[in-house]
Amino acid sequence: MPYAIDRGKRFFRSRESFVPRPLSDDDIADFRERLCDAAENLFAEHGAEAVTIRQLAESIGVSPMTPYRYFEHKDAILAAVRARGFQRHAESLETAWRDTPGDARDKARAVVAAYVRFAFDHPQAYTLMFDINQPTEGQYPDFERAAERSRRTMTLYLEPIAAAGRLQGDPVLVGHMFWAAIHGAIMLQLTGRLGGDCEADVLIPALMETISAAVFTGDTET
Repeated sequence: MPYAIDRGKRFFRSRESFVPRPLSDDDIADFRERLCDAAENLFAEHGAEAVTIRQLAESIGVSPMTPYRYFEHKDAILAAVRARGFQRHAESLETAWRDTPGDARDKARAVVAAYVRFAFDHPQAYTLMFDINQPTEGQYPDFERAAERSRRTMTLYLEPIAAAGRLQGDPVLVGHMFWAAIHGAIMLQLTGRLGGDCEADVLIPALMETISAAVFTGDTET
């Protein structure tokens, strides 16, 4: 039976006193957020494969077993970190589309700007979202929903332009053309491969202008 020491003497406690208290929804959400913050930093710095649950626990000052109350294993933590990134990414782009005044082209420019801003404001999250291979990601519904929401925002802004007859080509395909161009420039910048007159703040507008000239026709007011 479990016991504790008091003034050199043993006294017995009921086993129930050692049972962890039930966790509220807020407790769970708060801890998961703290752990995801730590995991995002460590995964991005060292690589997910190199980081252990023990290191994650130590980084936030809890016992090595505590994370298992909230996540089944490290792979689930990685999926949660990435899902959070995609969710925030989608929210940024949706807000840019919703809150920007003007016509569809003005809104499209705002979405592109929001994409670039998110990547450079959150480089660790962005890298984990797009530059990592997680073969098990399809096993996590929250991840799947967040990733699809993010992907949808990267083509949704072109639909009104296409509906107005001002877009040459399929909006999904054109959206992926913009996405590939932006993402490539961002990753080259984040990995230090750009320089001189070809920094991302110069390269991305040039890419957008070139693609826009090829796919947009006339005035796009809707």
